Amino acid sequence: MNLSHIEHIGIAVKSLEISIPYWEKVFGLKCYAIEEVADQRVKTAFFMVGQTKIELLESTDPEGPIGTFLEKKGEGMHHIAFAVKDIDSALTETEANGVKLIDKVSRKGAEGMNIGFLHPKSTFGVLTELCEKKDLEV
Repeated sequence: MNLSHIEHIGIAVKSLEISIPYWEKVFGLKCYAIEEVADQRVKTAFFMVGQTKIELLESTDPEGPIGTFLEKKGEGMHHIAFAVKDIDSALTETEANGVKLIDKVSRKGAEGMNIGFLHPKSTFGVLTELCEKKDLEV
């Protein structure tokens, strides 16, 4: 697998309306995009820090993945995402190395990315996402 960089760090929040001003005021960052990913029942907001993004995740459904995360663990770091060149090959290789996958094949995520998650039970408790952007240069 060829990881090029940390693509983003996902942070679960109860409210983008409250959280975005915090990141802008305290850290001087600018929210450059807000997007809803309906099939994942989440609304996202993005900030750039160098080459890495911060992705705030607000649930649009209490029964969705972010809603259940917030209920169990509260606000905080949800996942780390790595950029890869060929996500489906990376998922296959990762599974061949004994890692349990949440996604055996990639699916669409925010910002036009193809994404796939590795199960935290196989990654020392860290929900890990692999991301591929079609025009990604690795």
